[in-house]
Amino acid sequence: MASRKVGYCKPPKHSQFKKGVSGNPQGRPKDSPTLAAVLEETLNETVVIIEDGERREVTKMRAAVQQLVDKAVGGDMHAFRVLSVLTQVLEESGSRPTTADLAEADQKILQSLFQRFTPAEA
Repeated sequence: MASRKVGYCKPPKHSQFKKGVSGNPQGRPKDSPTLAAVLEETLNETVVIIEDGERREVTKMRAAVQQLVDKAVGGDMHAFRVLSVLTQVLEESGSRPTTADLAEADQKILQSLFQRFTPAEA
């Protein structure tokens, strides 16, 4: 048997990739979805609601907006503030808000929530 030299760029036969076997069996990991993509996908899922005694299938976004409006009409001031910010953004930007407008409104809401839940410094 002829002895094969082992060295730079000449690995031993036992440590080389085997034929038909991938060196990376799991492959390259897929990109994880962005928060915006997950949010959009989740809000577009459908749920069954009962309205006026009838079952209807609506998107989660429509159901959430309906609940927000119902709570605001019922006297929930937090829901009223969120609804007024959303309404203001829609009025300022025309018929459809841009992502920048929504991001700004989201930042305002998140800041108010942060201030509400952050303990006061003594």
